Amino acid sequence: MTVATPLWRARPVRLANALPRMPLAFPQRAAQPATERAPVAIDLDAIARRLAPQAAAFAAASPFPHLVLDDFLPADVADALAAEFDDPAIAWQPLHHVNERKSVFGDLARMGPVAATTVRTLYSPAMCATLERLTGITQLIGDPELDGAGLHRTDPGGHLNVHTDALAHGKRRTWSRQLNLIVFLNRDWSDAYRGELELWDADVSRCVQRIAPLFNRCVLFRTTPVSYHGVPDAVACPEGRSRKSLALYYFRDEARVVPLHPTHYVPRPRDPLARRVLIRADRALLRLYALLKRYTPIDDARVTRLLRRF
Repeated sequence: MTVATPLWRARPVRLANALPRMPLAFPQRAAQPATERAPVAIDLDAIARRLAPQAAAFAAASPFPHLVLDDFLPADVADALAAEFDDPAIAWQPLHHVNERKSVFGDLARMGPVAATTVRTLYSPAMCATLERLTGITQLIGDPELDGAGLHRTDPGGHLNVHTDALAHGKRRTWSRQLNLIVFLNRDWSDAYRGELELWDADVSRCVQRIAPLFNRCVLFRTTPVSYHGVPDAVACPEGRSRKSLALYYFRDEARVVPLHPTHYVPRPRDPLARRVLIRADRALLRLYALLKRYTPIDDARVTRLLRRF
């Protein structure tokens, strides 16, 4: 288990006064009743101070550059963010096929006030600059379309097979994907519920790290052709509970068309032959989908309905 450092806390600042102008057009949330309030205490300066001495640890981490941070958000913000997962108005999109079984919601304009403000804050130029200093990656940008990102929920029995992520944005052809940031939002999560994020070595012969999805724990890692990770064993939390996370992906505009490298699922050494065949067949379908998504108006919902037949 990766050991994380306690959060260094500083006096919070008001987001309304602290956020710089966005360089990208992020969707704005519709006006809400006056009683509904957004979070006001994410201290980006405190996060920057905390990450400042971690660059060497990030770069040297095994099996690929990553960092685990507990108590990432202020506790009240994390609690409010987790509570928004239970909003019945959320139109969860199921991703149910051989290689994954979870639900996602990535419509920033329709997210709750806490989630929307948190996403915009963590995608802000100030946060991108902090992540650049940590990782050595230049010109990071957030994704206003939340391509594959946003709120992720895995119900009992759900899973995500070992894979490397897509290395390019699904629609913005010049954007290369560089970095993942995941915040887990699971209070009182028992080891018996499983759901650990597994980090595998480059030839997928050994799981090197298992990171429990504990409440307010953040995982940052490089997106590369060999950053194999997943949640391959079925989540075993009780009915009525789910494994919750906020997933954000950071990109860089390469000013040229980036080759299409879709999500690449692989079997584990102990997977039986039948499962290996299914993983590879599903992977081929997903590659076709990635091509269609880049060059046609096809959307995730239609493809999900097709993949659920397998």
